Amino acid sequence: MLNIRLSVLALSIVSFSMVLLAGCAGTNTDPTAAWTPEKIYSEARDEVSAGAWDRASMLFDKLEGRAAGTPLAQQAQIEKAYAQFRSGDKVQAIATLDRFLRLHPASPAIDYALYLKGLVNFNDNLGLFSFLTQQDLSERDQKAAKDSFESFKELTQRFPDSKYTPDSLQRMTYIVNSLASYEVHVARYYLSKGAHVAAINRAQVAITDYPGVPATKEALEIMVKSYDAMGLKELKADTQRVLDKNFPASTKIETPKASSWWKFW
Repeated sequence: MLNIRLSVLALSIVSFSMVLLAGCAGTNTDPTAAWTPEKIYSEARDEVSAGAWDRASMLFDKLEGRAAGTPLAQQAQIEKAYAQFRSGDKVQAIATLDRFLRLHPASPAIDYALYLKGLVNFNDNLGLFSFLTQQDLSERDQKAAKDSFESFKELTQRFPDSKYTPDSLQRMTYIVNSLASYEVHVARYYLSKGAHVAAINRAQVAITDYPGVPATKEALEIMVKSYDAMGLKELKADTQRVLDKNFPASTKIETPKASSWWKFW
């Protein structure tokens, strides 16, 4: 009798578990399973309008698979990248764009894909304004800025008549000026610490890697001061000549006179 009761109890437990599992499986039903691709796209666009970027990204992902091989799938892929970008998932956005560029090299949206890739890596907190708030560029920020520049550069070279080209050119100028300003900022810091070789090296990077930018003037000035402090008169004179030739209005850089430590003027 005891064995019969245990068997009945075991069967009850198994039956209950099967019902529970069935219920759980029911909660995972895909609500889009019966939707047409057009319905999914419409819903995804509604989520975009509402700023629900994660939800939009998920729907675009479903649409990409559901409409595989069609123009709508391409549209879904590139709009998914934008939704990922707006949600803050820059790594996934770049991965999605790279896949789009690789799979659809003849797409009419290639210029937009390159522009969007540039925007994902673009950091509008670069440059002197970040220095004022004590937010220096990290090596990671510089890499992202350079990657952004390369995307914009490819866009402007391949699609000079694209509607995204004018803005890309402006952003390229901003990136170059910002990166050069960063190098000069670092050179200025080394100069203040008396690390003159390091100051010269960073100033030279600004001059050689980013020619013609506004920061060139200060880079040359830092080099003149550092050469003077090191007693390298010929190098100082050569650099001063370059400074005077390129910036005629510049005054000659002189070494400040020593003053007592307690004087503040």
